[in-house]
Amino acid sequence: MSEKQKGLLSMFDPVKLDRPPSRKRVKTLVIGLCLGAVGAAGFALRSIIPTFAVQESSVHVANELCPQARSMTPVKHSAIWNTLVERSASEEFKERAVEWLSGAVKIRTESYDYMEPVGVDPRWDVFGSFHDYLFQAFPLVHSTLALTKVNTWGLVYVWPGSDGSLKPILLTAHQDVVPVNPETTDEWEYAPYSGHYDGEFIWGRGSSDDKGGLIGILAAIENLISVGFEPSRKAVLAFGFDEEASGLHGAREIAKHLLSAFGEEAFAFIVDEGGNFQESFGSVVAFPAVAEKGYMDVRLSVASPGGHSSIPPKHTSIGLLAALIAEIEANPVAPKLSRDNVFYDTLLCAAVRSAEIDPDMKKAILASIISDDALRAVESIIFKVPLISSLVGTTRAVDIIGGGVKANALPEYAWAVINHRIATDSSVSEVINIDTQLVKPIAAKFNLSLTSFGDVITDPSVPYYGSIVLSDPWGNQLEPAPISPYKGSAAFNILSGTIKSVYNTHRGLNGDDNIEVYPSYMTGNTDTRYYWKLSENIYRYGHGNGLGGRGIGNIHTVNENIPVDSLLEMIEFFTALILNADEATDL
Repeated sequence: MSEKQKGLLSMFDPVKLDRPPSRKRVKTLVIGLCLGAVGAAGFALRSIIPTFAVQESSVHVANELCPQARSMTPVKHSAIWNTLVERSASEEFKERAVEWLSGAVKIRTESYDYMEPVGVDPRWDVFGSFHDYLFQAFPLVHSTLALTKVNTWGLVYVWPGSDGSLKPILLTAHQDVVPVNPETTDEWEYAPYSGHYDGEFIWGRGSSDDKGGLIGILAAIENLISVGFEPSRKAVLAFGFDEEASGLHGAREIAKHLLSAFGEEAFAFIVDEGGNFQESFGSVVAFPAVAEKGYMDVRLSVASPGGHSSIPPKHTSIGLLAALIAEIEANPVAPKLSRDNVFYDTLLCAAVRSAEIDPDMKKAILASIISDDALRAVESIIFKVPLISSLVGTTRAVDIIGGGVKANALPEYAWAVINHRIATDSSVSEVINIDTQLVKPIAAKFNLSLTSFGDVITDPSVPYYGSIVLSDPWGNQLEPAPISPYKGSAAFNILSGTIKSVYNTHRGLNGDDNIEVYPSYMTGNTDTRYYWKLSENIYRYGHGNGLGGRGIGNIHTVNENIPVDSLLEMIEFFTALILNADEATDL
């Protein structure tokens, strides 16, 4: 921390670490942290902290610790922007937007885990119908942009720019949706693939995740072409087709194509699905994700002698597995609050920009910039809330289990799969070590050998009753994503300024204080997991409207829907983002 920042903090009294923040006010903070915590495509961090008017005396502290971009409205392209904003407000355009998304939702582009390759598994073929639909729905896009199909169903569009010296931008979304459980069909207000519009909401699987984003991008470009806009900066669109199944056939292959065609660090920035904006106690904050948690599945296997169930041992392999699972669930990975964690900067933003946070909590957060004791005090408060602990720390969940074939036969083998979401300041290797150390005492207690990811942990010369093996069942380990720049970043400022401008324009507001932008991160994973080499500036944000009401809601479950007003604002967002990026001179 700089001397200047230390001086700015001197206006605050030293934090009283012997007096914790009042429970009532801490609960208020916690409620704000928990609002909107469940995300789109499974898993985006939607709202973190309630934001309030900043006291005038601390404005300069806020600007130091949580800088805010100015609202950024297109200037060079102001006539185009104003024309399209006026169009967006018309009933005619609203009807067109509804038709675009409703038609997309009607096509059942489900992706499943462990599908056979393209050309082998017939379930991929539905994407042909979806491509046909996009072709007829967006004729200007398809007559102006160059389209390449990657691995048959991946879509990469290139909109040439007149100035080849400018780095292009990459906008991404995914075509696929999670399958609808047939047993829940009767629970839907409208059939899950009806694309029904009730005058306010568009209903159906994919309306929010992520066909709303895909249609928002294409609609913005169709609009821009229709009024004669010709970009200076090249724009590239990439639409995968199996994001809901880890993107192995879609985004992974698209990434190879883009690296071959453009090279590493070729893009000024990448924007994919992710955060939205939320209201907390009367104020509005947008949460673009600048990082993602990592991912790892661990297969926990136990082997022991079989035999007739009438002569059972003290513990069968299933019993041993149960003991291991109980130990794992009783000892979750302890979350850490570090100054390198994006969530820490979110807390700083809350401390300096939220007037109604408990004063002691505010002081503790500010003091934690230079005081480890204060950092631990803040940590001890926020991690008492399980949801916050899960959002920030590494999590484990035992999701699959198997073992045994018959009631009168002792099972020689039992296994479970444990899903891990790895904290942004942790790693795959650290999680493997934590799991291994946790299992070791159980192995010793029951005289079982232990092998962890190919490494023999126990003495191989000792006779054991059975064995424990930790392994990777599917080879899908993923390190936490690199943290994209956000403080002082030109790309993040353009994104933030666009967010503010579109929010204001859509509501007829002026100024910079109607909405603020805090950095956040994804607890799940997006297609950007494959795009790390293409740009350091990767932001997961869709400008979805989370302000009360029913939408955007019910992602991955029954009654998924999106308000048509949110769709219209998404279209405005992508329009402004393209125009602002086109005018930028510092990307």
